Amino acid sequence: MKRDDIDGGREFDWGRTSKQYSAYRPGYPQAFYATLAGLGIGTAGQRVLDLGTGTGVLARAFAANGADVVGVDIAANQIEEARSLAKSQGLTVEFTTCRAEDIDFAEDHFDVIAAGQSFFYFDTEILIPKLLKALKHGGQLILTHLSWLPRKDATARASEDLVLRYNPAWSGADYSGYLPAIFPWAKGNFDLKTFHLIEYAIPFTRESWRGRFIACRGIGAALSDADVARFDAEHAALLARICPDEFTVLHQASIHAYVRQGLLVSRRDTSQR
Repeated sequence: MKRDDIDGGREFDWGRTSKQYSAYRPGYPQAFYATLAGLGIGTAGQRVLDLGTGTGVLARAFAANGADVVGVDIAANQIEEARSLAKSQGLTVEFTTCRAEDIDFAEDHFDVIAAGQSFFYFDTEILIPKLLKALKHGGQLILTHLSWLPRKDATARASEDLVLRYNPAWSGADYSGYLPAIFPWAKGNFDLKTFHLIEYAIPFTRESWRGRFIACRGIGAALSDADVARFDAEHAALLARICPDEFTVLHQASIHAYVRQGLLVSRRDTSQR
């Protein structure tokens, strides 16, 4: 994949990181899924589409809750890993290698369409009409993110600084913690139902934090194998100097829940009925 507005136009391929992605990206804390369930997202009996599913993190969690889930991703290696993980967990998920923009589902088909860490990669001009078609009346579009907070966490900052030495154009660094409640593409298409920002201290070991950075767009998805190995060796030495073997890294999780524009009823409208 290559986009001029991401990493200075440098090409990256998530499929190159599938093994590390599966093993070391921590996924969302269990309390996060409880929040989603409380919002009526990914529950038993729902039809759910997971866009940019990667290794199926969200898709598998929703399937474990009893939802009927389809997961799509552009990277065949990611889909292969997602299928393997689902099988090992005894879960049934329909995984398909497909660009999000190429989906073609029947009208009013899904209760929930979700995208974890992936929506900003998509061409919304192509995708939004397809989402509006595929969502049921009253269905929800759910975006989730899980990001470390380098402005609050010294370990995250130090690791990012090292990434930038190897890939100066990486645009994933220095996340401020700010996300808009309503993204520009939503205007005229979706109304915001709810927006949540939650901070978690997520546990790591030096080994798992190293693996997490290999499974980073700026490293494993973009650099040569030789440069990845050099980065990892230098990262290991850095962590040995600044971290105990076990530590936590402060992360922020977010949930954006949207519904088709015009379906939300204001309190004022309700009181007049």
